[in-house]
Amino acid sequence: MEIEQPSPYGNALRRERLPNKRACETIAFEQDGSRYRLTVGFYPDGRPGEIFLNHDRGDSLLDVLTSDAAILASLTLQHGCTLETIAHALKRDARGIAASPIDAAVDQIT
Repeated sequence: MEIEQPSPYGNALRRERLPNKRACETIAFEQDGSRYRLTVGFYPDGRPGEIFLNHDRGDSLLDVLTSDAAILASLTLQHGCTLETIAHALKRDARGIAASPIDAAVDQIT
């Protein structure tokens, strides 16, 4: 496991990179009538460390937004945030159901 060089901001901003070769899992799911493909990359100890999320219409605005949200989620995981913390922070509707594609993706993993 490779760790970036020390940050002038202390350990709070250290990024734990994933190994070049790592286990991953791909899941297809639907959210509000749209289809998505989710790929999760794992650290050797089994923790999720990266999320790729794509809408079935590549290069659409929804595809770009979901992909960008997955990149941000990946960076938070690599900086020590847990998947449960991310899931708790994301919006849900009044019934507790995922309100966005990234929230639905996180639900698929947890």
